[in-house]
Amino acid sequence: MRPVVPKSTEKKLALPESTVEEVPPTTQFPIECWFDDTCILDMDYFVKTLSGIKAKGVRPDFIGSIIAHYASKWLPDINGDETIVVKCATDTKGSPESATTIWMKKRFFVETLVGILPPEKDSVTCNFLLRLLRVANMVGTEPAFRAELEKRVAWQLDQASLKELMIPAFSHTCGTLLDVELVRRLVKMFVEMDEAIKGGAALVKVAKLVDSYLAEVAVDTNLTFSEFLELGGALPSHARTTDDGLYRAVDTYLKAHPNTSKQERKTLCRLIDSRKLSPEASLHVAQNERLPVRAVIQVLSSEHAKLNRNVEWSGSFSGTRSPNPALDTPGRCQSKRELTFQQTEIRKLQEDVMRLQSQCYIMQVQMEKLLEKKKGLFKWRKLGVHLFQSTGVAERTEQVSREYEMGLELRTPAHMKAKLVQGKKTPNRWRNSLS
Repeated sequence: MRPVVPKSTEKKLALPESTVEEVPPTTQFPIECWFDDTCILDMDYFVKTLSGIKAKGVRPDFIGSIIAHYASKWLPDINGDETIVVKCATDTKGSPESATTIWMKKRFFVETLVGILPPEKDSVTCNFLLRLLRVANMVGTEPAFRAELEKRVAWQLDQASLKELMIPAFSHTCGTLLDVELVRRLVKMFVEMDEAIKGGAALVKVAKLVDSYLAEVAVDTNLTFSEFLELGGALPSHARTTDDGLYRAVDTYLKAHPNTSKQERKTLCRLIDSRKLSPEASLHVAQNERLPVRAVIQVLSSEHAKLNRNVEWSGSFSGTRSPNPALDTPGRCQSKRELTFQQTEIRKLQEDVMRLQSQCYIMQVQMEKLLEKKKGLFKWRKLGVHLFQSTGVAERTEQVSREYEMGLELRTPAHMKAKLVQGKKTPNRWRNSLS
């Protein structure tokens, strides 16, 4: 049931028919001279009058400016004017209205405004549509009206601002403070549009907007890894001219979520193209302990390749030039001071790469030692048992040999020993003569 909206009995919309006929389509007038703000609550009369204005051939952008002006009067939540909220919260008799009545009025106003919006793309601004979408989500309008608003916003998402895009999550099932799922839907619809609508410049603007939004929402501890990953990877790789904003968002997320696993960190780093990072961002990556070592080495290697390429280009400028000027790479010849600075930076990056490689090698050796130590523990146990058994056999053998010698002495009689001694022939001391 549609709520009853109070109508003014004395004043109506101050728009004579002669005024509409005399206004050229290209003429701009202040909105206040078209309507009387004391009668703005008469929505039905406003819709009829606006239809008459459209029939006269007034430009769509001017129609959109009229709608945006009176939307700020009917829906104070759009511009945050508390005085209008108090004024509209009272009926014609001055008695306060109930919260349910105000809620139903707002819902009726939003649905009516969505129905009378001009179909042209630039008739209303994207920020106004986002504010209208925020109120629509707050008052719980019908899904069809919200879907229409989302489609209009995605149509001109490149014109949106970060402040208006940060719409709170009014659903109780959403764990985050901001409606991340809504932004993901808007970006997805924008990507699926025709290439003629989302030109290269528009795509770059949306990429910057998404990176800024990710950096803001990444501080929310309730933001899940899948939500961040889906929104960060919603745009194609060629949409970003630089990945500094995306790296800042990833670093902010890792800082706010210290329990992120190693595999998840690697997955987030795959979103970043190391070739699109500025030297300042690359320097920050080299000192960032929250990133995996492999990602840091990849960024340093990419920066090293960039510097080598710059040195080669500068060397080609300072050397003999090609006889064909069209084959020469455009650019200015760098000075000796700049070349020296670049070579110094290259040496520093080489040292950093060598240091990281040595650290990786040391960590690998330590891991191998730990594994060998675990395996060697069982080997030492087996070897100890073997040595113990071998030592026992040697001692036993020696003991048996001693017992055997002692037994032989006991079994030999004394007179036999004497005979054996006497039986030995002593050599003759004197040689027998031949005579």
